[in-house]
Amino acid sequence: MKKNTKKKFIVLLLLVMLLATGCTKTLKDSDKKVVTNPETGQSLTENILCRPTDEKTKELYAQNGVDLESLPECSDFKITSGGYDGLWSSIFVKPLAFVILWFTKYVGSAALALIITTILIRLIVYPLTNKAAMQSELLKKAQPELEKLEKKYGNNPDEQSMMRKSQEMTMIYKKYNINPFSGCLFSFIQLPLLFAFLEAINRIPALYEENFLFLQMGTTPWIGLLKLGNWVYIILIILIGLTTFLSFKLNATAPTTGANDPMKSMSIIMTVMIVITGLFMPTALGIYWIISNLFTIVQNLIVKRSRKVHG
Repeated sequence: MKKNTKKKFIVLLLLVMLLATGCTKTLKDSDKKVVTNPETGQSLTENILCRPTDEKTKELYAQNGVDLESLPECSDFKITSGGYDGLWSSIFVKPLAFVILWFTKYVGSAALALIITTILIRLIVYPLTNKAAMQSELLKKAQPELEKLEKKYGNNPDEQSMMRKSQEMTMIYKKYNINPFSGCLFSFIQLPLLFAFLEAINRIPALYEENFLFLQMGTTPWIGLLKLGNWVYIILIILIGLTTFLSFKLNATAPTTGANDPMKSMSIIMTVMIVITGLFMPTALGIYWIISNLFTIVQNLIVKRSRKVHG
């Protein structure tokens, strides 16, 4: 009963957040066509949080009815700027934007501030994600016994056998101190962060106007390659794919058993999907994803080494 109550509460909370959310609105002209920056090819956001600095960008906003004078300079942005903008924006997006812009004032680069903010947030949630990583390693250790259990009851689908199987599985989990629900923890943390970073990136002109390491932060790699002819974006996509695959591989709860292993196939499929998605997402989000993946990889390597040292 208590578990059902908790589940209902979580679902209700998520629904309230979704209904009360403020989200990115794409700027459209009088013909309902998406307004894009002719130089970078990026789609402009209507509900930006602060003023752009690029004169051509300012002209595009003015031509399409956006009152820039009512917005603060990005260097002066505060969490309360613009008033209440929905529960999602107030709790996640604006505080995240404020932190990025605060670091920007001191490091002189919004892209570098994005990297610092990513690392800072990952350090804050490290105790939670580290626990999930440790659970993943414990599951690998318990995998031989779990496989034996699966073989033992694999051909006995009756209710009594399933009950005994569940009891024995619980005993194995207790033996290795495994919480079967902790594996979902990282996803619950990662997804809101991903969407919050995406929205903050789209709504902070200081970030999406910037060039960093020969990359335009607001441009998608697809446009960067085809329209701008900048082949550096290929390196970005390769890094997205490589760090994603390694992150999945180190997070796998069971060792791969060969070329036809379903977990290995799933990792490859998910990596390909993320690479394709990365082609059409802002470059700044791709940088966030790479840094977050690198943090996860290092964290998992530390956990693996710790498990070897302590048996």
